[in-house]
Amino acid sequence: MANPNNSLMALPVPPCRMVPPPPVSKPHVCLSTVLIMTSLILMDAYLVEQSQGSRKLGICVMVAVGDVCFLLVLRYVAIWVGAEVKTAKRGYAMILWFLYVFVLEIKVYFVYQNYKADRKSLDLIARKALTLLLSICIPALYVLLVATEHMEYIRTFKKKEDLRNRLFWVIVDMLDVLDIQANLWEPQKKGLPLWAEGIMFFYCYILLLVLPCVSLCEISMQGIGIMPHRMMLYPMLSMLTVNITTIFIRGSNMVFFKDARVSSIFMGKNMLAIGLKACTFVQYQQHQHHVPQGPDPALQHSNHAQPSPGLHQSRDQPACPEELAQDNT
Repeated sequence: MANPNNSLMALPVPPCRMVPPPPVSKPHVCLSTVLIMTSLILMDAYLVEQSQGSRKLGICVMVAVGDVCFLLVLRYVAIWVGAEVKTAKRGYAMILWFLYVFVLEIKVYFVYQNYKADRKSLDLIARKALTLLLSICIPALYVLLVATEHMEYIRTFKKKEDLRNRLFWVIVDMLDVLDIQANLWEPQKKGLPLWAEGIMFFYCYILLLVLPCVSLCEISMQGIGIMPHRMMLYPMLSMLTVNITTIFIRGSNMVFFKDARVSSIFMGKNMLAIGLKACTFVQYQQHQHHVPQGPDPALQHSNHAQPSPGLHQSRDQPACPEELAQDNT
């Protein structure tokens, strides 16, 4: 009698095909690296310019060493981001965003403290240029990391435009947060209390770190069959943390601290955004209630018990991502 183990070992084993790594988008890597390093170097120029005497040389050496270390880390992370830019995942993009905003906001904090210590220096152009720099670089990097133009698995123009409209709200919210943060270093007749400035800065810091990562995570969780109208996590979170909270922050600064730089335009924008997002959420809930129920579980069980020949064929030859994208889109 033959040994059954020998017969099992004699069965042919199908060869394992190695999945090649996705190609790296070199223009995307170069553009994101240039944008990140340019903004950090400009922030270093602010720090060096604010220093005086022998302290200036020490600050220059310190920021140069920090930029070199960050560039070494960026070398690998940017390549990983460039490799996933044509896929449905944005995991490395979230890592890069967190690293960039973490380092950038630390430098912004020291620039803000230097301006606060020297209130007599009313260099209006430099302070406005700092606000303009942050308002361009931070949203621009977010647009690069999302990279809707590289989402080739989204084949319908309507769905891609719907996704761009969702991302536009993220950019507007970032500009809203940066406007509140800019009140701390732009010239004022009367400064806010120390505790109020600290709360405002670090609250904006946390929002800039977390909210874009939530948006990128939501895109990644949707996967190749992305449905923009189901992306409700970011709109609800931003309505609570940006639209509602910043109205109270600006209102408190205007009523209690007589801050003349409070943006009434952004307060109106937040009121409109609350109404629009609330209506969107209500419509989404109504749509969920009107969705027809799935097939009968017994029918599903019978279908699983009697698989079709197409199922065997799909097991032998898996569908490519392009086919899945066409089916889901």
